[in-house]
Amino acid sequence: MYPSKTRRKVAPATANGGDSADKLDQLLLSSVICNGEDIGPFVRKAFASGKPETLSHHLRQFYRSKESEIEEVCKAHYQDFILAVDDLRSLLSDVDLLKSALSDSNSKLQSVAGPLLTSLDSYVEAQNVSKNVDLALKSIVFCVKLMELCSRANFHLSNNNFYMALKCTDSIENEFLDKTPSSTLKRMLEKKIPAVRSHIERKVNKEFGDWLVEIRVVSRNLGQLAIGQASSARQREEDLRIKQRQAEEQTRLSLRDCVYALHEEDDDDGLNGVESDSNGGTGLLGFDLTPLYRAYHIHQTLGLEDRFKQYYFENRKLQLTSDFQVSSMTPFLESHQTFFAQIAGFFIVEDRILRTGGSLISKIEVENLWEAAVSKMCSVLEDQFSRMQTANHLLLIKDYVSLLGVTLRRYGYPVDALLDVLSKHRDKYHELLLSDCRKQISEALAADKFEQMLMKKEYEYSMNVLSFQIQTSDIVPAFPYVAPFSSTVPDCCRIVRSFIEDSVSFMSHGGQLDFYDVVKKYLDRLLGEVLDEALLKLITTSVHGVSQAMQVAANMAVLERACDFFSRHAAQLSGIPLRMAERSRRQFPLNKARDAAEDMLSGLLKTKVDGFMTLIENVNWMADEPLQNGNEYVNEVIIYLETLVSTAQQILPAPVLRRVLQDVLSHISEMIVGALYGDSVKRFNINAIMGVDVDVRLLESFADNFSDGESNQLKTALAESRQLMNLLLSNHPENFLNPVIRERSYNTLDYRKVVTISEKLRDPSDRLFGTFGSRAAKANPKKKSLDALIKRLKEVN
Repeated sequence: MYPSKTRRKVAPATANGGDSADKLDQLLLSSVICNGEDIGPFVRKAFASGKPETLSHHLRQFYRSKESEIEEVCKAHYQDFILAVDDLRSLLSDVDLLKSALSDSNSKLQSVAGPLLTSLDSYVEAQNVSKNVDLALKSIVFCVKLMELCSRANFHLSNNNFYMALKCTDSIENEFLDKTPSSTLKRMLEKKIPAVRSHIERKVNKEFGDWLVEIRVVSRNLGQLAIGQASSARQREEDLRIKQRQAEEQTRLSLRDCVYALHEEDDDDGLNGVESDSNGGTGLLGFDLTPLYRAYHIHQTLGLEDRFKQYYFENRKLQLTSDFQVSSMTPFLESHQTFFAQIAGFFIVEDRILRTGGSLISKIEVENLWEAAVSKMCSVLEDQFSRMQTANHLLLIKDYVSLLGVTLRRYGYPVDALLDVLSKHRDKYHELLLSDCRKQISEALAADKFEQMLMKKEYEYSMNVLSFQIQTSDIVPAFPYVAPFSSTVPDCCRIVRSFIEDSVSFMSHGGQLDFYDVVKKYLDRLLGEVLDEALLKLITTSVHGVSQAMQVAANMAVLERACDFFSRHAAQLSGIPLRMAERSRRQFPLNKARDAAEDMLSGLLKTKVDGFMTLIENVNWMADEPLQNGNEYVNEVIIYLETLVSTAQQILPAPVLRRVLQDVLSHISEMIVGALYGDSVKRFNINAIMGVDVDVRLLESFADNFSDGESNQLKTALAESRQLMNLLLSNHPENFLNPVIRERSYNTLDYRKVVTISEKLRDPSDRLFGTFGSRAAKANPKKKSLDALIKRLKEVN
């Protein structure tokens, strides 16, 4: 116990002169300190007033007041504290006793529990080892399965078997990732699984990108192959139709010769060698869709199906847009096959993908692509056709486009818009074709030497005669063979036949089935406007001799037969029966040139005959006796005509020669009558008339010798001179006044000419017995009748 000290109690000093303000400050300061408040304001105030001693004094007084209080409290609890210390001392002895007891108990417990604790520790340790072993075994089995799955995934990855690799990866993620005991292994798997998927996606996208590049080349080759097979099929159909036409024309052939069959080729259901197998691939041209379907399947497995479908469609659309580009550096004639083959191959591939690719691309998307392609092809064709000025170029492109249409129609694509573009340019094509034929015909006619064509071999005869059916006999002539026509005829026939075939080729396979009328219309234009006008120009500008005119007239006769062949050939190629073509046949389209050729030949012959007819001036019109053998002029004319006929009969058909001779004989007859009517002959007697009658009989005899069946028609050309001779030598010339008799026997005579000619006739008796006119009249009643006729004709006039 600490001794207590009696401390002096400090009473508050009271200044004698302390004021109430200091007391108030002291109370306030005491209150602030007791309440634990800040005494800063009091400090600032003390220093501000310059009286810090007062503040210090107040604080000392507060300290003294509190010290006295503490002393009082301590005095009040002093006894209790002493009692507590005594209790603690008594308790300490009890604690020592308890400590000794506990120590003894602990010694006993340690000696008893020590072996037991050792056994328990061994058991616990063994149990922990067992649990660890079991856990290790389970972990090892788990890891073995995981490693096997990872190994399979790596194996599939190394073999590019991406689908199986993804399946293994999915199994690892779903079955092993969350159960992996090793956090390190788990972190590795969490890192590698997305990396594997990303790697597979990159690999597949690379393969798909390579496929996109390769499929463009494959599409072009595929399109060319498909169009080539369509062309071959069309050619086989054409060959079959040719054989059928030959069978129709040669009905005498046996039944065996009339049976035809197409070669057995599996191209009805698709392209031969182009259709792929069930996995989307084929060996021909590398048309393999496996990379595409693998990429699609992998993206389906990755849950990226919609993204891949969009990616595929956009890339194919870009490829198609690129295929639409027409190079301005290469003529379209050279690049059109590649252009259309590329598009054809593109849509053949798309058709295969649509039918075998599941939902990779929809039918609507393919139809939209096709509509865009058709629109672009139509615009390209419109542009290119508008620039073309050569019919053959337009035909080549049209044929290829029609083959494109045939090819893609087999895959269900509508091609009517393309065919409409072709039909739209039908007139332009034929105008260009007519222009080309006009040039060719002009060149062929300009090269004509107006000489008969010589054929040394049978193939020349077949090529130049039989192929155009212009032969006059079915018997093959001996060779060398001189044809009645010049080389112009087969040349022109080849041009016209080529025109027909080109026209039919353009019109056929264009969606229009009945096009014969169109072909016939342009064929008539070719013959009537082009060939006829060219021949007419040739006749009027280049024919200068009888032999040339005769050759042209012979050519026209052959061309008339050729025109029948042209009509039949057009009908056959157009696929209509020949009887329908026969009904629609019109008149000979080259009639202007034919008439001009015959008129030219007749005119040249008339000019030649006019030279001989000048000898009529040497006729003795007052002969004492009639000539028995005809006058000199008629003998010269007949000799010339006989020579002419012998030559003309070799090349001119009988109808043509007949018409020419009829015109020439008519001209001779007119000249004979004109000589009697003209001013050069002032008078003549009956002996001269009898001589002229002999001349007419000689000409009639010539007409009789020309052709038995046609002599009467040739004799009609001499009708005027014959009727005049009959009238002048008639015993009853007054019958001319009888209308019935005149119409029957003198219908070609002009009564004015009859009056003039009759007035020139003088009988010999007029000269010998001029002073005995009345007796002469009685002696010659013919003269009397003739005078009466002249008198009556003058009255009528």
